[in-house]
Amino acid sequence: MLKRNLLVIGLATLLGACGFQLRGTGSLTADLALKELNVSARNAYGETLNDVREMLQNNGVRVYPGAPYQLHLAREDETRRAVSFTSSARAAEYELILDLDYEIRSQKDMLLLSDKVQVQGFYTKDNNNLIGNDQEANQIRSEMRRELTQQLLMRLQNLTPEQLELLQQTAEAKAQAEADALEAARQQQADQPQQSPIQAFPVQ
Repeated sequence: MLKRNLLVIGLATLLGACGFQLRGTGSLTADLALKELNVSARNAYGETLNDVREMLQNNGVRVYPGAPYQLHLAREDETRRAVSFTSSARAAEYELILDLDYEIRSQKDMLLLSDKVQVQGFYTKDNNNLIGNDQEANQIRSEMRRELTQQLLMRLQNLTPEQLELLQQTAEAKAQAEADALEAARQQQADQPQQSPIQAFPVQ
């Protein structure tokens, strides 16, 4: 029997605290203020991207390229490390860590905010059952990826179109100020008199 990790306990606690309710098997529902989103990812063919799209659509979000805001999955990393060893110094248990960096961008691809979600899981290694090891590791990864998308859903639940509009106005104002400063510096340089080669090197 495959060893179950402890993610389920922590997830159940979070769900009770955040008012989530189960819909079907292993899926969550949330009342999202954002009803339209474009979703993209650095890995356009990854399973996480498909999971996030499905999660949003199941929660009443219209996912399409022309949406006012874009959820971009910027980076997904997996880290594995041994956490216990056998008497012969072989790894007996591994810890898996999944990190997902995500961004919210405007329709014009202007960065509004960025954040990260992370989950951890554990699996044992049996040197006499390599196939079983792979199966358990894949099952743990699947469970962790599901929790990763659920954590992301919780984060998105706290966002409103009004908050993103304010962030967009701030980002646009900052970009305009930087453009104005760059233009002022260019104009100042253009207004400075240029020395001729003869003036620059006095006659001896």
